[in-house]
Amino acid sequence: VQLQASGGGLVQAGGSLSLSCAASGRTFNVMAWFRQAPGKEREFVAAIAWGGTLTHYTESAKGRFTISRDNAKNTVYLQMNNLKPEDTAVYYCAAETATVVHTTKYTYDYWGQGTQVTVSS
Repeated sequence: VQLQASGGGLVQAGGSLSLSCAASGRTFNVMAWFRQAPGKEREFVAAIAWGGTLTHYTESAKGRFTISRDNAKNTVYLQMNNLKPEDTAVYYCAAETATVVHTTKYTYDYWGQGTQVTVSS
């Protein structure tokens, strides 16, 4: 089982980036994005259940980020708009087989390698 994240980069404040994470080896009921800034704990960003209609966002992402998935491609996406310098972090995709959407990192069994997002002011 492997999760391969891509799409990070450097963008100015107010700009947009789109992240992708392709899973291989199996399918997952819940896929999510977390992020970790230097010196900070890894924190939840967004999650989405299999059907695509059940989503959760951290408060700071609401209205700016959109999580989506394409089950045929076994891929989850994170569209990030109106980016702020405080969004700078390494973004990780994660997946779990649970039937409930969790927002804590401790329930996710599978993790991608991370992709750097840097937002300049």
